[in-house]
Amino acid sequence: MTTIAGERTFDWSSEQWQVRARSWVDAQVSQAGRRVVGQVESRVRPWSLVWRVPTDDGPVWFKANNPGTTHEAVLIATLAEVAPDRVLTPIAVDPAQGWSLLPDGGESLRDVLGRDSDLTHWERALPGYAALQLASARRADELVARGVPDHRPEVLAGLLVELLDDRRSLLIGAEGGLSPEVYERLRAAAPSYAERCRRLADLGIPATVQHDDLHDGNVFAGVYGYRYFDWGDASVAHPFGTLLVTLRAIRHDRRLAADDARLARLRDAYLEAWTDRYDRRTLVAAADLAISLGPVSRSLSWRRALDTADPARGEFVDAVPGWLAELLGSEPA
Repeated sequence: MTTIAGERTFDWSSEQWQVRARSWVDAQVSQAGRRVVGQVESRVRPWSLVWRVPTDDGPVWFKANNPGTTHEAVLIATLAEVAPDRVLTPIAVDPAQGWSLLPDGGESLRDVLGRDSDLTHWERALPGYAALQLASARRADELVARGVPDHRPEVLAGLLVELLDDRRSLLIGAEGGLSPEVYERLRAAAPSYAERCRRLADLGIPATVQHDDLHDGNVFAGVYGYRYFDWGDASVAHPFGTLLVTLRAIRHDRRLAADDARLARLRDAYLEAWTDRYDRRTLVAAADLAISLGPVSRSLSWRRALDTADPARGEFVDAVPGWLAELLGSEPA
């Protein structure tokens, strides 16, 4: 891996890398008592490479993260320790490399909803994710120390200021980027954003793992219950920031109004896990605040994912300014 003009680059297609990664996969599969029985199937994105590896006991999945998302391997291992019923237990992880090897998780919640669109599936899936967050809260400081991004309310306002200084990522004045006028409005909004962060922090709900991209394609829904995966966007943050993407994905998929009562019911099903510690009014207020602050976290996670010289990143670069513009009430492209 080398650094070029501030970007970290590596070549997943190089023979040297392929041989090294395949050797690791073969060794881990063998140690698990399996045998690779065919050619791998590959999917490559700027932020990760995924191989579907056929074995004599079903497929396994190898994932290599780019430098901006290597913390996923740390999270996979830690979550398997603290919430083994909520995630897949990895066959192997290499946190230094950002590599993980997982068993097959079966069908996704998206598959299930394709056959039966009843939102009660989400009502059952969200409490399990909340339980995972509660179980992980005690490891929050450790996870940050091990490289998981820190998006807690106490630091989020500073991260916004730092992001606003990254004019290159925000594409100011360029196609798909922030206009100079929107950029100046965002800078002017920074003090108000900092005050909302303080209000959220003062409510005292502990930070924990926050997936930041929890939609129906990132939840397994097999015979062993709901399992949550694809943690490359995750951070240690206020737990309720999850609701930004989750509720929006459901709303867009179902073409629901933002104030649809079904969305409030799903929000409440998720918040139920905290009702033994906080009254419902406090929880709803915290959820509203966390959702309103969440676009900064999304923008930052996209910036990390695109920390690469891969030309394919160009397809996604407008996500960084697009999500940030949400602070002013506009939708990302």
